[in-house]
Amino acid sequence: MKRLVTISLFLICSAAFTQVSDNILTLEEYLGYVKKYHPVVKQAQLITSESEYKLLKSRGAFDPKLEVDYSNKKFKGTDYYDKLNASFKIPTWYGVEFKANYENNDGTYLNPENKTPEDGLYSFGVSVSLAKGLLTNNRMITLKQAKLYVDQAEAKQKIVINEILYTAINTYFNWLKNYQATLVFDNYMLNAKTRLQNVKRSYIEGDKPAIDTLEASINFKDRLLDLEKAKIGLIKSKLELSNYLWLENDLPLELEENMIPDNLTIQKIDIVLNSSILNIDDELINNNPKLQQLQLKKESLILDKRLKTNNLLPVIDFQYNFLSSNNTETFNTSNYKTGLNMSYPLFLRKERADLKLAKLKLQDIEFDISANKVFLKNKIQSTLQEIESYTAQYNILLNLVKDYEQLVKSEERKFTLGEGSLFLVNYREVKLIESQLKKIDSEYQLFNSKSSLLRVLADL
Repeated sequence: MKRLVTISLFLICSAAFTQVSDNILTLEEYLGYVKKYHPVVKQAQLITSESEYKLLKSRGAFDPKLEVDYSNKKFKGTDYYDKLNASFKIPTWYGVEFKANYENNDGTYLNPENKTPEDGLYSFGVSVSLAKGLLTNNRMITLKQAKLYVDQAEAKQKIVINEILYTAINTYFNWLKNYQATLVFDNYMLNAKTRLQNVKRSYIEGDKPAIDTLEASINFKDRLLDLEKAKIGLIKSKLELSNYLWLENDLPLELEENMIPDNLTIQKIDIVLNSSILNIDDELINNNPKLQQLQLKKESLILDKRLKTNNLLPVIDFQYNFLSSNNTETFNTSNYKTGLNMSYPLFLRKERADLKLAKLKLQDIEFDISANKVFLKNKIQSTLQEIESYTAQYNILLNLVKDYEQLVKSEERKFTLGEGSLFLVNYREVKLIESQLKKIDSEYQLFNSKSSLLRVLADL
């Protein structure tokens, strides 16, 4: 079982990333680990490797081929036959194949048409598909589709990596949100504890009534309960974050207790994610890997349709071979072997059906491309509006928090001077906590919107 390595040791020792503080894990550093070491990111790289091997396999249809066919029969001292047929074939891009052949046959019961001179029979010729398979054939289309598949695999790889980065980024944002909420509850728990101690002292001195000590105690217990709930959320989010932290050799990392997220992420988010997109254009949409994948699939279907159209033509295969009795004799037109093979289905039902199905698939992918373009454009537009709205909400809440802080300070001062009530102080403080939590939540929503925009663009 692989041992877990604490991330703090690695952050201190590693020269790959620069840290602002020993116990702060910034979004940029975190993404660096995910992109470089996460197993799913590494797995996505296998997609392009697989497509390259499939391309190599399709190119094998154009490999020259050496064939040797030898057979011999001897029975009761009689040589029935001894046959040797060796050939070398070179397929070409179009429906043309070159072939060199050597035959040497002998035997008592050899078929006369297979008789060859004593030194064997050499031939050199060509096989041509004059109709079906001349300009378009199966091996040609397969190779072109394999090349398109390489590009499709690259687009698919981007989509897979984009998805894992999106979930990893949102996990960091969730960790940051829970950490900030814990800080808020921890701070006001300490305030409630200090206030309880002060109220008790004032009660003993006769300055405050006993009911104030009870209210201060209840308030302290409420803050303590809120803090414990926040700690649970922080622990869970920290463990979720650890799922995306790995080292070389697939070695998982875990966060130490003192490791914290970067509270200044709001100031760096656009630089780290490159999310400052102001408008949308056709180029931005067309560069989306999902659309590129669909476009490449359309090109592959166009090739398939071309092959199905070519299948409507008749099969007319012509062969011509020059013959020579030895390898030094010049080939001439008086010695030859030729052949012609023709076939044509009368109704072409299979071929016509295949062509219609290919056309339907092409129409289907065109509808898919059109629908995805509109969806992407609208999704980007709505996400940009979300970002604008959450930015406005965040700025409003910043000012609201400042106002509530002033209000709470004023109320505490009045209470200290004996002019206010503890109930009013607690009420003001509750409203302050609510506004701070709303600010944290709006920041989280703003971060999510920015990452969602890059997820739609597949630009993470």
